[in-house]
Amino acid sequence: MSALTKRPAAVPTLIPPLEPGDHLTRDEFERRYNSMPEVKKAELIEGVVHMPSPVRLRHHAVPHIQLGAWLATYHASTPGTEAADNTTVRLDLENEPQPDAMMVILPEYGGQARISDDDYIEGGPELAAEIAASTVSIDLHEKLRVYRRNGVREYIVWRVQDEAIDWFILRGTQYDRLQPDATGILKSEVFPGLWLDPAAMTRFDLAAVLQVLQQGLGHPDHAAFVQRLQQILQPKT
Repeated sequence: MSALTKRPAAVPTLIPPLEPGDHLTRDEFERRYNSMPEVKKAELIEGVVHMPSPVRLRHHAVPHIQLGAWLATYHASTPGTEAADNTTVRLDLENEPQPDAMMVILPEYGGQARISDDDYIEGGPELAAEIAASTVSIDLHEKLRVYRRNGVREYIVWRVQDEAIDWFILRGTQYDRLQPDATGILKSEVFPGLWLDPAAMTRFDLAAVLQVLQQGLGHPDHAAFVQRLQQILQPKT
């Protein structure tokens, strides 16, 4: 073959970058996201790419670590659960969020979500939590509907600017707001003993938050829940 007729070398196919507002399939979203290791967070919500702005200290970073500490402390006393933050969740073909924090019952203990061979959560976790700026956030609108539709049983949104925490619980096909007890404490119905003092959390008083949680962990309902989880692993006779 002469130099004039020689075929040009193949040009490597470039993977387009993720851009906020892109309309993508879940597979294409993952392909682009995996090619961008410098991007720490991107989500696919109803087929549209969302990428957060830079993270501020008291508007996100501090609430995030306090929420994680609360869930991690519960997990430490509750075998059969797993707490995680910023974990990508494959909910359905158009939705792949990355909750700020979540809690699951592990599949082998009867949990509703699964862990894929490539180490992603598939299906709705029992509890998802998000740090939001205010009521105008996507977390209280599109994402709430997505979590509800995919069976996330409890959903927490900490509205930092509003100094408020919304805790939703799935009843049937609707989210109801979890109501505090007479002392103002919110108590999970899915994870017995997971108690939250929202006033302490919103004023960044982690010591008080964990003190209330320890009261929940010492309640008989938590001990009974741990026992139920352990019984699931017992060999059937």
